[in-house]
Order: sequence, then structure tokens, then C-alpha cells
Amino acid sequence: MIRKYLLAGVFTLLPLVVTAWILQGIFNALVGISREPLTLLAHLLRMPDPPTWGLALFSALATMLLLLLVGALMGNFIGRQVLTWLDDMMLHVPVVKTIYGATRQLMGAIQSGQGGSFNEVVLVEWPHPGSYTLGFVASRDCSWAMPGGQFMVAVYVPTSPNPTSGYVVMVDASKVRPVPVSADQALTWAVSGGVVAPDPSRLR
Repeated sequence: MIRKYLLAGVFTLLPLVVTAWILQGIFNALVGISREPLTLLAHLLRMPDPPTWGLALFSALATMLLLLLVGALMGNFIGRQVLTWLDDMMLHVPVVKTIYGATRQLMGAIQSGQGGSFNEVVLVEWPHPGSYTLGFVASRDCSWAMPGGQFMVAVYVPTSPNPTSGYVVMVDASKVRPVPVSADQALTWAVSGGVVAPDPSRLR
């Protein structure tokens, strides 16, 4: 009876714990970015150091305003020219250009629907022969990596419960099996640790 109640409690609280963990990560990142400039400003104005909740609130509002500003700039010619100039500048900074360029290409692939864009769910053998997991097709051409790479498929394998810290593996195209589930269903399955299986009635 005790074991039954313990398991019921774990499965009930697990989604809340995972959600809180992700939100805490976002919260800490926002606070870390704004802490130093806001603290320096408070010292210049002879005010007490801003509280943590104040830092988080300011950071969230600043992020929203920045996104709105960038979106508005993309809506006119001058704004697009300014963002193009900033884009070129970032691509000429050592080290930074590697991270920025890779991220920009990833976002472009997701927006345009090219290169797989993680919309195609497949079944692959991972992490060893005889065991399988779901992955997302990132590219169907790996000829840049090895001879015969044009017959290889780059597959992104998400981890649980954080699907953003996954692995990219190159698999022979003949060993990649398409699965009739949506990307959202596959991500839900990965985040839940395999507990929440795709609904058969909603398979595409």
C-alpha cells in the first residue's frame, strides 16, 4: 500500500517538477544577464541593490520589448538593412561566428522547412544494436563527412526529460525507419521518459 502511494505521488508530481526545473533555468538565466548592469545603475543612483524578483521581472520585460523591436524592424526596409549589417558583423567575429552561424542556420531550416527541420520522426538503433529510440531527421546528405555519406541520414536523438541536450548521429539510410507520429508527439514521448505514448487515433 505504501509503495502504491509513493509511486502515485511520484507520477503526479513529476510533470510539476520538470516544469519547475525548466522555468527555474530560464529564471536564473534572465537574472544572471541583468544583475550586473542593474546593480551598477542602482549604485550610481545611490539606491539599494535590486531584489531578485525585480531583476527577473525587468529581464522578462526587456526580453519581450527586444523581441517586439526586432520584429518591428523586420517589417521595414531600413530595419532589415540594419539587421543585415549586424548579421554580417557577427559572422566576422572569431569564435562568435561559429556559434552564431550554426544557430542561424538551424533557425532558418526550421522556418523554411528545409533539411528535414526535425519534422520527420524516425526509429533508429540507439545506443547499441538491439535497442531502438525515436529521433528527428536533421539532414539526408552526409557526403561532407565521409565517402558514401550521401546514403547516410543525420538524426537528432533527444534525451529525457530535457530534449535539447540530445545527440546527433549519422545512420545508414536503410536502417532508418519512418514512424507515423508528429514531432510534437515524439517530443512529448521523450520528455515523459516514454510514459506518454502517442495516441493511435492521432497518428498521421
